[in-house]
Amino acid sequence: MLPALYDYWSNAFEHGADWAKTCHFLNLFQYITFRAASAGLLSFILSVIFGPRVIRQLISLKVGQPIRTAAEVHKLAELHGGKIGTPTMGGVLIIGSVLVSTLVFARPLNPFIAVCACTMAACGLLGFCDDYKKVKEKKSDGISSRKKLGWQLVIGLVAASFLYFKKEISGFGATPQQIADGLAGYRLGQNPIGIGEICFPLASAPKESIIDLGWMIIPFFALVIVGCSNAVNLTDGLDGLATGTTISVALSYAFIAYLAGHFYMATEYLVIPHNRYIGELAVFLMALVGASFGFLWFNCHPAKVFMGDTGSLAIGGALGTAAVCVKQELLLIIIGGVFVMEAMSVILQVGSFKMRKKRIFKMSPIHHHFELLGWHENQVIIRFWIISIMLALFGLALLKIA
Repeated sequence: MLPALYDYWSNAFEHGADWAKTCHFLNLFQYITFRAASAGLLSFILSVIFGPRVIRQLISLKVGQPIRTAAEVHKLAELHGGKIGTPTMGGVLIIGSVLVSTLVFARPLNPFIAVCACTMAACGLLGFCDDYKKVKEKKSDGISSRKKLGWQLVIGLVAASFLYFKKEISGFGATPQQIADGLAGYRLGQNPIGIGEICFPLASAPKESIIDLGWMIIPFFALVIVGCSNAVNLTDGLDGLATGTTISVALSYAFIAYLAGHFYMATEYLVIPHNRYIGELAVFLMALVGASFGFLWFNCHPAKVFMGDTGSLAIGGALGTAAVCVKQELLLIIIGGVFVMEAMSVILQVGSFKMRKKRIFKMSPIHHHFELLGWHENQVIIRFWIISIMLALFGLALLKIA
């Protein structure tokens, strides 16, 4: 919305319109930094203002979070017994705030904005259906795991195919003419990074990818999106844990997106994949940061509302898609290390029990393991936040190593 207003003003200013000279402040809307910060602020304000109304509406609809029984989780049921009846599906607040702020401050037709926003909405709809079934049946089991995974794969493959075949996305790096002229530190004859190539800052050869998967990058992208969506879902087990971790991850990728869209910073200084359209993604990600802060206002311990699968699947889908968009998929393992740790704890626990009939952890995901070790819920949450922030800083530091 506002970028379109800037375009209109810019055209009028170039033609000498008097009103355009008076409204010179509209020049601010050309800057991604200003729009990203504004999107974050707006989404925070929207979350805080509409949060109480959303919570009251969820309570009136009696969409309380079903808690697993003592027969299912034993001692954990005692620790979380007070959460019974806390309204869930609060993720609609996050999704709504992000999409509204994005429409106001970003260019919604930008391919990177469009694919991230649509993936977030689609994953959120799937999570909403899962939450609704849980609430309706008053059970902690929602949509079957197989059916949920199937729909996640469909969403991931559609998003991945869009990224692979969309012309504006498929080429990363300098233009052919810039390469031919030897600009921005590119060696003569070196091609830009293609969408099918996988990069990592610690790769031995600067400005080069690790491997080119070609069209096989489509299932790889889908795997990243689905994996991140499920990892965030598994992390969402304590008040504010997934929300706080989302902030550090989204903020990191907003920073990376902005740098990747800046020609000199990306190609000359940091040597990371560059695309002139990608900087706009920082606006979307900062809107997610602001919405997460606003939701955390109500989701911090003791939580007044849970995001549910509606929020966790949507956030994970958006973050996974964003990581793919900026060509830093593998870096998500570090920056989103808490999400990875949570998902791996479940995989290891299930694998160990099936093969050895023994459990590695007292309970998975791993945040419950620490609860059963005697850590207070707040201790687990804040310590995991600290780990997430440290991993995010370390991941960003790796950008300059190559």
